[in-house]
Amino acid sequence: MNEELTNLLLQIRCAQTSALFKFNMSATDMVRRNKTAIQTTLCGDYRLILNKVHENELITKREYNNLKSINKEDVEGHVIELVDKIMNKGENTCKAFLDLLQTDEGIKTTYPELKNIQLNKTSLELTPVQEGSLDNRDVQPQESKRRKEEEQYELNSQPTGLCVIINNENFPEGARNGTDKDAQSLAEVFSWLGFRVLMCKDQTKNQMDRALKCFASQSNLAELQGFNVTEWSGSSFTDLQEDPKHGDAFICCILSHGMNGEVLGIDEQPLSIKQITRTFKASDQSTLTGKPKVFLIQACQGLQIQHGVLEKDLLTDDDSHSPFIPEEADVLVAIATVEDHKAFRHKINGSWFIQSVCQQLKEGCPRSEDITTILHRVNNEVAQKEGCTLQPGEKKQMPEVRFTLRKRLVLSPHHK
Repeated sequence: MNEELTNLLLQIRCAQTSALFKFNMSATDMVRRNKTAIQTTLCGDYRLILNKVHENELITKREYNNLKSINKEDVEGHVIELVDKIMNKGENTCKAFLDLLQTDEGIKTTYPELKNIQLNKTSLELTPVQEGSLDNRDVQPQESKRRKEEEQYELNSQPTGLCVIINNENFPEGARNGTDKDAQSLAEVFSWLGFRVLMCKDQTKNQMDRALKCFASQSNLAELQGFNVTEWSGSSFTDLQEDPKHGDAFICCILSHGMNGEVLGIDEQPLSIKQITRTFKASDQSTLTGKPKVFLIQACQGLQIQHGVLEKDLLTDDDSHSPFIPEEADVLVAIATVEDHKAFRHKINGSWFIQSVCQQLKEGCPRSEDITTILHRVNNEVAQKEGCTLQPGEKKQMPEVRFTLRKRLVLSPHHK
């Protein structure tokens, strides 16, 4: 009986060991593993592969034009940009890219060396592990998953949190035409991401300050009635339905005029961006302590117009687990433009910055991209825009992002 039991245990252990020799590799990992070989091969005819990925809708027309016109010294630089773009677009795009490399006759003829790259192998041989570590195999993925979850803000509340928009349109010198388009786009995208969206329209400097303090402390909520607060109901802003309550994240969007480090009330009095963010700093009383707070600022930061120039070609581990966090932790501030410069806004279609933020959130959030990754693309997209079609490089804009986020902030669509 003991011999039979021993043999059974050996069979089970052999089966477990055999399972350890293989693992399924994602398309993204396959591209990453063979990245150098793929790039070297595709340098043979960069234009062909660029056209092929565009024809198969792996990249957009805008991305195609950008990749086609980037200023690099050699073909290799173009190919690296293309492969990086494919990898950044996620698993489905990487899988389609690998399929294209293996099935398109034109590609196979132009790049015969591709057949020497193992692009369709879904498993890799692993070095056998010692028997004593077999039990740990089940533990390691769980620990890895737990570490990943610890590095990401938990957004479990319903709704996810509040999104407050201060939309200053009407100033003494005239209206900020197009700002309502920005407000609507923000409301649509953050409602889609599970936030309750509130808006305060045409606020003076003191009203902005008091309203934000009211939202931060959630005290004297009756006072909010004096700030023209409305709520997004799915297709338009309507009267406030009920008292706002914080969730697991907070979004604040300021749409106004501005100068260096400041936004203006409709009375043209300045409120510093620093004061706005510090209104929500961590404290023992705040329900937002330890939770992410994002500030999107659409406002000029000066009178200068930025000009373009032709392009030429650390992570630290902290194992401490202090229960204390800095007062100004967990904050992200994204401003439409850098210090001293103007930010551009179309009178009908809205501002470059806010419209790019909304579009990139729509594209990146379903792919579980974190907000800093998304804002990197916003920076790049806005930087590509031209404010003067007759003289390229004459009028440019460069957003600025700074943050004290301690974890990845991943916003997810909520399907109702």
